[in-house]
Amino acid sequence: MDRLADIFNQIKTDPENQAYTANGIDPLYFAHPNAKICFIGQAPGIKAQETGLYWNDPSGDRLRQWCGITRDFFYTSDKISIIPMDFYYPGKGKSGDLPPRKDFAQKWHPLLFEQMPNLELYILIGSYAQKYYLNLKSSDKTTEVIKNYKTYLPLYFPMIHPSPRNNIWLARNPWFEEQVIPDLERIVKSLLDLN
Repeated sequence: MDRLADIFNQIKTDPENQAYTANGIDPLYFAHPNAKICFIGQAPGIKAQETGLYWNDPSGDRLRQWCGITRDFFYTSDKISIIPMDFYYPGKGKSGDLPPRKDFAQKWHPLLFEQMPNLELYILIGSYAQKYYLNLKSSDKTTEVIKNYKTYLPLYFPMIHPSPRNNIWLARNPWFEEQVIPDLERIVKSLLDLN
């Protein structure tokens, strides 16, 4: 755990994160050497950053429901890690939050993943994580990637972001909750020994 603490401090003191650290904002992620599943999303939302608790919003509630795990388990289990593409709220854009910084994951993810040798599944939430980890082209459509989720198993599980902003997408793509979510829940519960 000492190495993980060192990495945390490196992230805080990195010049690129200086403005956050100066304002008392810590990087928001969770890494544990016992983790079996890693959730990789976009970046903390403003509510998550203000409360210091990742996925602490309606998106998080839906994510946990889809995975078949309780809020308490999500936040206390050492079998789960939360490593977003950026560990800080990026700010507000014209149509939602700004994207995560481009080189952030490349700089910090490998260092963290070296400390988590038991990881068996990376749940890729949204297009930023999917494009990065699945080496997708910018022209690749998220819907098609998710439809073909079995192609990326057993290591990666791409899924739509659980944000309420995607309610229209969910309504137009009922196959996702009918077919994909049961598989996600089954795999998660199996890896976490919750069956």
